[in-house]
Amino acid sequence: MYLKFFDKLSQNFIELLNDKDDYNVIIEVENKEKSFTAHSNILKFRSTYFRKELENIHPNENNIKTIVKSNVSSQIFDIILKYIYGGIINLENVETRFIFDLMLAVNEFELDELTNKLETHLIDAEASWLKTYFFLVYRTIFNVNNFKNLENFCNDIITKHPGLIFENSDFASLPESALISLLKQDNLQMEEIKIWDYAINWAISQNPALPKNLEEWSKEDFLTLKTTSQQFLPLIRYFHISNTDIIDKISPYKMILDKQLWKDIKLHMAVPDRPVKSNVLPARSVLVTELPPRTEEPFSTIISEQHIAEISTWIDRKTTNYSTKNIPYKFELILNGTTDGFAPQTFWNICHGHANTVVVVKVKGTDEILGGYNPLAWDNTFDNPHQGGYLVKTKDSFIFSLKNGNIQNSILSRVKKHENALWMVNKIYQHKDGPWFGDFHLSSDVSDFTLDNRNYCNVKGEYYEKPIRTSSDRFSIVNYEVFKRKF
Repeated sequence: MYLKFFDKLSQNFIELLNDKDDYNVIIEVENKEKSFTAHSNILKFRSTYFRKELENIHPNENNIKTIVKSNVSSQIFDIILKYIYGGIINLENVETRFIFDLMLAVNEFELDELTNKLETHLIDAEASWLKTYFFLVYRTIFNVNNFKNLENFCNDIITKHPGLIFENSDFASLPESALISLLKQDNLQMEEIKIWDYAINWAISQNPALPKNLEEWSKEDFLTLKTTSQQFLPLIRYFHISNTDIIDKISPYKMILDKQLWKDIKLHMAVPDRPVKSNVLPARSVLVTELPPRTEEPFSTIISEQHIAEISTWIDRKTTNYSTKNIPYKFELILNGTTDGFAPQTFWNICHGHANTVVVVKVKGTDEILGGYNPLAWDNTFDNPHQGGYLVKTKDSFIFSLKNGNIQNSILSRVKKHENALWMVNKIYQHKDGPWFGDFHLSSDVSDFTLDNRNYCNVKGEYYEKPIRTSSDRFSIVNYEVFKRKF
């Protein structure tokens, strides 16, 4: 017989953490404004970071060792310490940025198991946030240089949308390792001469003392630039740049190139078929977008691909709409009222645990298409008899009305009271209350959204920026669908 009792063991160790009578380590965080007590044996066996730190710290007269981590917040370290002792981590109702910062701190403490879990969670469930704050994410992971899955995730996006990095106003702050990783991508979708321009400007920006006018540069100035750029210069595909661009863009910086390379570039310009001594990298490949196979069934009975493009634009907070040809996401239909039924409980049964979902409804007797986007997971487990449900905080949800028929313009309404963005309904009320987005929710006293007029939109815009319909009357629907956004 082989029995496991990890739950009780975890509870006991959490109790040990809360016991202040037997500690021998103090960890000071948040610029020494907060402190935690712990036990050296547990710390060093759970984390190689703490093992190394504790070996190099001398105890005070009371045999207590003090570790200072000024850059870590008390809220984050509290979660880390509870994980170290109990193997439990609770991330319900926390912002995605907090999870990202937690991942960075956990990595610093060399807690690989949790680091990998958080990294996977961000990729699988928070892809929209990662793309919204793409430059921050990309720059940060290369500063740390220990998140290969995120690195691959980001590079896959950049190869298709290089402007996310190259055209960012903070491009000059990109770590060299990140720039090198970019230039190594064989399918980077950008003209080679533009890649050269960005790379050289990056190198120049690292040396603000260089003269602004290239004609005033000395040999020492070019040597400085050559030193800064020596790691990425071999990654440029020089032999796939036009002669005109070589003359106009490359030749002014020929002094930073290897002499043999410049000699071979000139030879290639004159006699393209003549072999050269320098390493010739292949031209970057052009991605071919495969069209999805046609199916007999329509994508949706409520919305079109133009609507999906518009919703994708809102998810990414773009100012220019995506076209139907460059929608960055796939949307999987997970609930269709026509086939799955209109009972509120059906929504909670099917959508429980799904994050990044779009709910769309067709209002009975009108051309109105209303909906909402939830970046977080729906939860059908709440069972507190004293509460009707619980609020969920996020700044990335929104509700909307879509252009359709007599509706000339779409309306986007982002959440303004983040703490009131969503409502997870108590199990005892899930037979009549469905998805709830602050000012917009589906409800039915007879357990069918189509049979009574209980669905509601708040025209005062209490929790979201603006109302998505002009009438305050409750309404019925003819159909509703829920899509899961997949990156």
